[in-house]
Amino acid sequence: MAAGRVYIVGIGDDGLEGVTAHARRLVEGAKRLIGPESCRSLLPAAVADRLETVAGLEDLVERIERTADADLVVLASGDPLFYGTARYVCGRLGKERFEVVPHVSSMQLAFARVKESWEEAFLANLSGQSIERVLDRIRGADTVGLFTSDQWPPPAVARALLDDGIDSFQAYVCENLGSPDERVTQGSLADIAADSFGPLNVMILVRKATVTDKPGQVGERLFGNRDESFLQSRPKRGLLTPAEVRSLALAELSLRPDSVVWDVGAGSGSVGLEAARIAAAGRVFAIEMDPDDHRLIGSNAERFRIGNLTPILGRAPEAWADLPDPDAIYVGGSGRDVTMLVEEAWKRLRPGGRLVTACQSIENLATVHALLRARSGDAAYWLVTIARGVEQLDRIRFESLNPTFLIAATKP
Repeated sequence: MAAGRVYIVGIGDDGLEGVTAHARRLVEGAKRLIGPESCRSLLPAAVADRLETVAGLEDLVERIERTADADLVVLASGDPLFYGTARYVCGRLGKERFEVVPHVSSMQLAFARVKESWEEAFLANLSGQSIERVLDRIRGADTVGLFTSDQWPPPAVARALLDDGIDSFQAYVCENLGSPDERVTQGSLADIAADSFGPLNVMILVRKATVTDKPGQVGERLFGNRDESFLQSRPKRGLLTPAEVRSLALAELSLRPDSVVWDVGAGSGSVGLEAARIAAAGRVFAIEMDPDDHRLIGSNAERFRIGNLTPILGRAPEAWADLPDPDAIYVGGSGRDVTMLVEEAWKRLRPGGRLVTACQSIENLATVHALLRARSGDAAYWLVTIARGVEQLDRIRFESLNPTFLIAATKP
């Protein structure tokens, strides 16, 4: 071993029999061997007698810091870099001293046991994680892998999902993976909620075909409600205007209590629905050419108890021919017709009214910019980049949403 190196070696429930020859040589030849008490039973007696146990990750970090001049071998369960020891320790002490020798993680084993791909799965560790944030992510996923915890064992997770209206998954609980008493339980979320399981388990969720969840709980916010609060069609789920962009767009529409509003290319209607809550004494028309989304707009209006929004089925600009001239227009969508829609909608916008549009491409931004600059003296532009925080162990990781170009202008 190189002087002062720390080797973090992954090990499974099958002990040294399941590790590589390199990992076995490191463990058997270690001058100092450190790991949790749970690893002792996985080692041959002669090696287990040399194991120095640690109480937790903080204790492990302190031991490594106190032995800067000695070689160490640290045992860790599964893949040490997958929600594991190496990830935490390298984050605290830097990567330079460490060499990681991975093992198959229990998450990999669980997906292998249920014969499902985990390439695009949402994966989370429920230890120290907000269950509300996890529920939000699960609602939009097709496949989910969860490291459960003492606070959130599989039955509690299943009940939380059902309570939040998430009932479209087939569930698997994989216990004691790699050991002689391994067990895989398959069932509905209701079945899992009524069962009991050992502490060492991984929970896999696979969305059933053609089944959709109920929407998330409608909050008390006037606007900026969670994306999951709205019914959305699959496979187009996640294409609605994100809450953060929606909030900025609504602010730039300069709505009054009695405004007449058009939401063009409304999708599932999130912008129009929240505009209707702001302009409670006005009228909102949500224009959408997709029949499925048109139906969703009506369903979402019922869910939010909104009576001043009218879904309009048809292709713009023909669809708005008989509508009253608006005080405010929001043009959504990401297709090539955005510039044409903005130009035609501008003709119907009342003097002093506001038009706001969101573009996803630089090409649409350029053409809409040229159009509005020629027609308004106060056109304004934003590049909206949002990253939402996701808790992982004791850290926060930020996941970026797709950038959006937001454009607003007042008609003279």
